[in-house]
Order: sequence, then C-alpha cells, then structure tokens
Amino acid sequence: MRTTMAISAAMVLVGGALGTAAPATAQPVMHEVRYTVTADAPFYGDIYYRDVEPPNFSEYSHNPYIFSPKAEADIAPDRPWVLETRLADPARWAMVLVQSGESPELQAPTLRCELAVDGTVVKTDSGTRGALCSIRAW
Repeated sequence: MRTTMAISAAMVLVGGALGTAAPATAQPVMHEVRYTVTADAPFYGDIYYRDVEPPNFSEYSHNPYIFSPKAEADIAPDRPWVLETRLADPARWAMVLVQSGESPELQAPTLRCELAVDGTVVKTDSGTRGALCSIRAW
C-alpha cells in the first residue's frame, strides 16, 4: 500500500512538473526579401538598404545607419545591384534607397528600385536623383 501511494505521489509530482513547463517561444515567420537597383545608363550610385531588423523603433531612431548599411555600386541596365535577405516584418522594415553618388553637376540617368517579398514585387520607384522602395511610408 505504501509503495502504491509513493508511486502515485511521484507520478503526480512528475505530471505537475511537466504540466507547468514554460511553453516554447514561437519563432517569427521569416520572409524572403529581394532588393534590386538599376539605372537606365551606367552610373555610380549610393544604395542604403535594410537587411537586419532593429529590436524596436527606438533603437532604430537613435542610430538608423547601424540598421541601414550603405553600398556603393556601379549600376547599369545590364548590371543590377541585387541583395536577398530574410526579414520577419518586411511591411515595417524592408527598404532600399538609391541616390546619385556622383557630383550634382552630372546629369544622372533614371535610377530604379524594386522590392519583392516572397517572390512578389510589392514596390517600385524611379527618379533621376534617387528612388525609394519601401512598403512603409517613411
């Protein structure tokens, strides 16, 4: 009888411990993000992009350049600049910006950007001074 009670008590304790275990933290769904930048003619451009999400907006606003690296690229119709990354919240953080990296006296060709999420183009933009592709309105 004592053995049965001891086994029953042990089973209750083990069952209680298993039942109170902390639930596993769900990992966010990551989305494939693709940035593409081109120009109508060969040109040197400065490209800012986001390939890492800040932990929160406060961290981003204190130093956005930590989260928005700059690439200097020689782009042309047959030489696009392309970057693929994964973001959990592309509607909030996906962004690519291209601007003229040349002297203001030079006439820039039309610069173009394209933002695709999970294989679907969600934003395009173009301009002679620059182009910004972002789902979020900055």
